[in-house]
Amino acid sequence: MTQSFIHIESPNYLKLEELPNPPDWKGVFGNENRLALEIGCGVGDFMLKTALDHPDTNFIAIDFYNKGCYKTCRRMDRHGVTNVRVLRDEARLFVTDRIPKGSLSAVYINCPDPWPKKRHRKRRLVNREFLEFLMDYMLPGADFFFATDFDDYGIDVANFLPQVSSLENRFAPELYRHDFPGYHLSKYMRKFLAEGKQIYFMHYKVK
Repeated sequence: MTQSFIHIESPNYLKLEELPNPPDWKGVFGNENRLALEIGCGVGDFMLKTALDHPDTNFIAIDFYNKGCYKTCRRMDRHGVTNVRVLRDEARLFVTDRIPKGSLSAVYINCPDPWPKKRHRKRRLVNREFLEFLMDYMLPGADFFFATDFDDYGIDVANFLPQVSSLENRFAPELYRHDFPGYHLSKYMRKFLAEGKQIYFMHYKVK
């Protein structure tokens, strides 16, 4: 898909081509705080609220869409947020190339593309293979959060997550919940809820 490019000038935006490989995240943020990742930051409203709640965490927010990165940066800039860095990249490639193994204290994935047509579902980001891959980059005790409004996607992820042996379900014995007090709702979640849809929330910890 061709994207119309928006030039981004923000202290919170990192150009991928200017980022060392591997990056020195402590140097980027100027501190040794724990590191967390949001995959698919959208317009940045979830990340803003979460970063403000956790000033002692450094957040990396990535999105494939330039427009989403632009809107996220504008939101961070308006609120003077300094513990978020925004980048545009594909999730698996970014994690492989730019995240040191065993370094993430949390990963957030909210309402990724559900690829609703059956012939396209193999394109979904979150599957068991991706979760097994992600475990190498997370710390023991790290949090994994997943949310979707798409019934089939939610049930599919809820069913395979218990099979990932290095994860512990924080909602057990429930596989998912439709309400998650304290977890911020993104613009898209609020839109889906207003349409009468349910959100499937999942929260796991790395053992």
